[in-house]
Amino acid sequence: MKALLPALARPLLERHLPAGLDTAWFTTHEEALAQVVNADIAWVDMQRPAWTGEAVAAGARLKWVSTIYAGLDAFPLDKLRERGTILTNGVGINALAVAEYAVMGVLVAAKRFDEVVRIADRHEWSIQAPGQTELFDTTALIIGMGAIGSLIAARLSAFGVAVTGVTRSGRNGHLTPGEWRARLGEFDWVVLAAPSTGLTKAMIGADELAAMKSSAWLINIARGDMVDQDALIDALTKRRIAGAFLDTVHPEPLPPDHPLWTTPNAIHTMHLSGRSQTKMFQRAVALFLENLAAFLGGRPMTNVVDLEAGY
Repeated sequence: MKALLPALARPLLERHLPAGLDTAWFTTHEEALAQVVNADIAWVDMQRPAWTGEAVAAGARLKWVSTIYAGLDAFPLDKLRERGTILTNGVGINALAVAEYAVMGVLVAAKRFDEVVRIADRHEWSIQAPGQTELFDTTALIIGMGAIGSLIAARLSAFGVAVTGVTRSGRNGHLTPGEWRARLGEFDWVVLAAPSTGLTKAMIGADELAAMKSSAWLINIARGDMVDQDALIDALTKRRIAGAFLDTVHPEPLPPDHPLWTTPNAIHTMHLSGRSQTKMFQRAVALFLENLAAFLGGRPMTNVVDLEAGY
């Protein structure tokens, strides 16, 4: 059994690998592409998701692919399904950090801390608070109540926010995908935390933005392609909604001349939510080793992706 693994993880991984595993370590995109063709197991995450997808596509022999990412838009899911390859993702690895980032986005928006920082940068002393919204007694719609969405809900609830969730099944009293649009006008915060699939692309468009309260904020810590950005720019420019806190945009990185940079009341955080921690790599290694033992032992694995559903 041959495995291709990132050299960056070698100090944490190597001493825990079974003796019979033939392991190769890559440091560059080119090395990953060259070595994956002979691999049965691969963890080939790279800084550019497109490179990761390219390496996975080149691994015709792969029986199991492990990734630290929760979002799988860069992965050739159809090809993996055809080959019968198992794909496990990183759901849960970054959940705490991303949930905290989403709550930070709500707080930043409520108190307009972005404007506070700009006032301080100008060395001015303001006696008027730019943001005067209290979270207590506000309402939030969280679209996607998986690991991250559930953590966001718990933290917002602690601030006195009334939370309504959306899940595919509508379990536990949540709304279903066919129900939430009719309720959009009820919420002060609309939080996107769903996995990116063909069904979620541009799920927030002109109609949805028009249905939101004029005082509402959109918080996106999911994927940029879930929002029709032209419609969002138009809504923000015309003050149809209060603002948008965007950890994710499309494309990434956002080109320097993109109009979203200068759109009023748009706060960008450059997809840093998952990186706002020190434990991501250690958690990823622990999950990989747990799944490696299960894979080699023929036992159920954690975070197995449904290749039909895309998450």
